[in-house]
Amino acid sequence: MLDIDPLREGPPPRAAATVILLRDAPDGLEVFLVRRTKGAAFMGGAYVFPGGKLDDADRAPALLARVSGLDGESAARTLDEQIDPDLALSLFVAAMRETFEESGVLLATSPRAIDLPEARARIASGVAFGALCEDLDLALDASAMVPFARWVTPVVEQRRFDARFFLAIAPPDHDARHDDAETITSTWLTPRAAIDAHLAARIDLPPPTLRTLEELATHRDATSALAAARARKPPLVRPVFRDLGDGTWILALPGDPEHPEAHASLPGPTRFTLRDGRFVSG
Repeated sequence: MLDIDPLREGPPPRAAATVILLRDAPDGLEVFLVRRTKGAAFMGGAYVFPGGKLDDADRAPALLARVSGLDGESAARTLDEQIDPDLALSLFVAAMRETFEESGVLLATSPRAIDLPEARARIASGVAFGALCEDLDLALDASAMVPFARWVTPVVEQRRFDARFFLAIAPPDHDARHDDAETITSTWLTPRAAIDAHLAARIDLPPPTLRTLEELATHRDATSALAAARARKPPLVRPVFRDLGDGTWILALPGDPEHPEAHASLPGPTRFTLRDGRFVSG
């Protein structure tokens, strides 16, 4: 799942965005997960949230002008970062684009009815997201997403990303489903059920996904999760890989004795330990 070389210093991380879709169900809060193809260059075979890298087209002025709910300055304040306003707003665009491409959920509005499966098929056929937004007269609703965290891939990874994670409630009339291209299956699970499936080796969860689910497992519903995210600064998490020399490999988080940052940025254990081919907390 991970491509780690302890002697490698990977390339600079690329900006990326991920959306954690939430819904309330009889068993409590559920999250939407997609499984990446086994042959994927990054996180192959893993269950993750929809997302991907920032594209140059996400920064197009005409597309940024279609964002509602936030402008560049307010997007930067919402992310709570010293960041170029256009870049901040483009991260929201990338999050919405990737979510539509990988799940079929469109966090946007239009003055006319939209055939979502047909619109998604157009994207799959090669129509640019910006062109689709223009044709459907979409207003991209940045206010529907709440920044949750920022994860930076360790330097020992071959492919590195600086990924902003957002929370959003899935519109009830949108049928979330994988794209049968980059992702091969999808499911709604409670955070606890997903964690248990990972621990039982039924699914693979990368460390950022696992820790996100551990946090969300403390919330009874989507409203509670969104309120908690709004009440805090999105934590910056830069894990470091360590070989402890006794056959134990870990990913240390801020606050761990093996991490250069002394103060914890997240609740819970400060490390992931590689056991039987998968990372587990603690």
